[in-house]
Amino acid sequence: MSVNQQDLDPDSTTDMEDVTNAEEELIKECEEMWKDMEELSLLIMQAKCLTAELNQWQKESPGIIPLNEEVLVTLGKEEFQKLRHDLELVLSTMQSKNEKLKEDLEREQQWLDEQQQILESLNVLHNELKHQVVTFSESRVFDELKTKMHDIKEYKEKLLITLGEFLEDHFPLPDRNVKKKKKKKNFQESTAQLITLHEMLEILLNRLFDVPHDPYVKISDSFWPPYIELLLRNGIALRHPEDPTRIRLEAFHQ
Repeated sequence: MSVNQQDLDPDSTTDMEDVTNAEEELIKECEEMWKDMEELSLLIMQAKCLTAELNQWQKESPGIIPLNEEVLVTLGKEEFQKLRHDLELVLSTMQSKNEKLKEDLEREQQWLDEQQQILESLNVLHNELKHQVVTFSESRVFDELKTKMHDIKEYKEKLLITLGEFLEDHFPLPDRNVKKKKKKKNFQESTAQLITLHEMLEILLNRLFDVPHDPYVKISDSFWPPYIELLLRNGIALRHPEDPTRIRLEAFHQ
């Protein structure tokens, strides 16, 4: 006989597995969310830069510009101012995005800290429950089962004794003198020793539990026919559907 802690307390094992699965799932979801945020941030910045560049190109109008030093300097200054403006725009966008990411990161960090606190609390609770589990040794379980079996056997014996006394009082064997008179009239009557109704029931009961796949008992000369008829008529016993010389006890426990 082998009894382990999981058989005695399946709920504690289930709780531990749930906590471990929840922790792994939480870490995985955080990593995926952070990756998505980084990709989204890059896409937004690229889109804003392209939009700004497109707006600048749309404002440009083609024309013939004389290539002298003054014009080149002016154009250079204008391009420099535009570049500076674009860079300032990009810088402003990046700073704004950084602020937004910083706020998101703080919220995610706060959420992660809360989840970590919950996980730590669950671990503490799990450890407390694990220490509260009562461990049963094999010898203790065996002794308890042995005691229960002994009590059941004693109760069964008391029931059998009570049943035997009841049957002996109310269903005695036929009177020997009456049997002798009947023998004078019927010389073919069996001379086998009759058994009591209690003994008949005990034979049928033992057969039912010892050989449940074939609970039928052959009717012998020691079975008094009136008692057989009594059991059959009251539904206590059943006759074999193909062999009327065999009977079985009704399986009331099923």
